[in-house]
Amino acid sequence: MAEHYALPGQVVVGTDSHTPHSGALGCLAFGVGTTDMANAFMTGSVRTVYPQVLRISLVGRLSAGVTAKDLVLALLADSRIKAGHGVGKIFEFGGPALACLSTDERTTLTNMTAELGGFSGIVVPDQETVRFLKERRQLDFVLEPWMTSDPEAKYADTIVLDCDQILPMIAAPGDPGNGQRLTDLTERVRVDIAYGGSCTAGKRDDFDHYFEVINWALENDLRLHPEVKLYLQFGTVDVRDYCEEQGYLPAFETFGAQLLQPACGACANCGPGSSTHQEQVTVSAINRNFPGRSGPGQVWLASPPTVVASAIAGYITSFGALQTRHSAATSAASKPGQRDPADRRPALAH
Repeated sequence: MAEHYALPGQVVVGTDSHTPHSGALGCLAFGVGTTDMANAFMTGSVRTVYPQVLRISLVGRLSAGVTAKDLVLALLADSRIKAGHGVGKIFEFGGPALACLSTDERTTLTNMTAELGGFSGIVVPDQETVRFLKERRQLDFVLEPWMTSDPEAKYADTIVLDCDQILPMIAAPGDPGNGQRLTDLTERVRVDIAYGGSCTAGKRDDFDHYFEVINWALENDLRLHPEVKLYLQFGTVDVRDYCEEQGYLPAFETFGAQLLQPACGACANCGPGSSTHQEQVTVSAINRNFPGRSGPGQVWLASPPTVVASAIAGYITSFGALQTRHSAATSAASKPGQRDPADRRPALAH
């Protein structure tokens, strides 16, 4: 929808809870049932009670290695959200830090409005929106004044998310709200499966992230950990074509990733990437990790860079931590008789 159809100011309905994905373009997009959809087909209208609006103001600057997925996992861990403060509301994302996020990244925020409990998510359209529409769809779109909230608009509440304070996040199995900083993990979490894909993490920018980590690994003579299976599933055919045009596919294949054609895939426990045993541990870039969501195993939610970095290390880690550890290990290896005391698994390079 975001790649081909949705526009700022539109009302978009779909029979999926992640329909708010398109709200990143500044449209009101929300999920409806089959009866409402049939009515919409016939009448061109949809009936709904207009919800309250919860303003999410993004301030500060994103640190290196922090993605929109980390922002939304931090928001999900907020005590007000966990208490149901956002249930049934429209999440309006704005603030100065929004300018740092591409439209693909913004869709991660609006997509996971479903997990935040909201009715929909919408991003205030700006020049990034105009750029996206020109680049992806060759549209010369002009924003109009009514496509943003009035200065005196009333909100149910405002949550300020200080991006300066956000570090790479992880959400423990069972609920997307089980978020914590990766640096707060007290023990290594072994990984069997690493999965990047779904509507949340199968976009062009997500595959840019996957490629960045994999390309760094190949340049440093690193490969996929022998005990981990990595699956990368394209969100759309356009994304697959983009990766081919960018020259990503040979690197993915050399690295050992299994490439999957567009589908909901393991996010809905449909196809490769799902666990098959309770003992299996998955680090995944999908939007939900409720029990059984992606097979019987345990699912940890993470950003695209964290998913691939963990597939290299064999345990959950951020890309930044992996780079630091590899640099230290390389330095130690140059000194005879020294080895990284933290090593518990086979060497990274193999």
